[in-house]
Amino acid sequence: MNNQIFFFFYNLAHQSKFLDQVVVFFAVYFPYVVIFLAGIFLLMHHEVFKTESTFQVFLEKKKEIFSSFLTGILAWILTHALKFLFSSMRPFEVLPQIQPLISKTSSAFPSGHAAFFMALAISIFFFHKKAGYWFMLFALVIGIARVIAGVHFPIDILGGFIFGALIAYFVKSVKL
Repeated sequence: MNNQIFFFFYNLAHQSKFLDQVVVFFAVYFPYVVIFLAGIFLLMHHEVFKTESTFQVFLEKKKEIFSSFLTGILAWILTHALKFLFSSMRPFEVLPQIQPLISKTSSAFPSGHAAFFMALAISIFFFHKKAGYWFMLFALVIGIARVIAGVHFPIDILGGFIFGALIAYFVKSVKL
């Protein structure tokens, strides 16, 4: 089933140079856009707080930003540690007909991109439900683009999403 889903998405690649460039954008460059958007959102979004103290508002923003990005970074670091344990191959290393749109060399499972962006999305969700859903959608787009690009199997992305979500719940339970 993993291969069937992989080929469903991968068969969208190499259809046109323009579409391949769109996939590369979402797999490689869109993640930077999402990080930028998350930072801007967390800095600029202002809800009505119970107190009118500017200092209290600052402390709340600081907590949101720190918690969200710490969660993502922790997920990224721990994911790379897990890659040494699983040492799974990428689609283009296993299937000779696969020509990836981007090059990658490290182990595939779990996806570091999927873990980072799902952890970030769920952290934002804990503070801002609507925005959290948007960032989850962004994580999904990045994950699918990386499958289409031929550098991940769907299970790598799913594993990254689950691991990122677990890290987000763990960090929330610590109550920074």
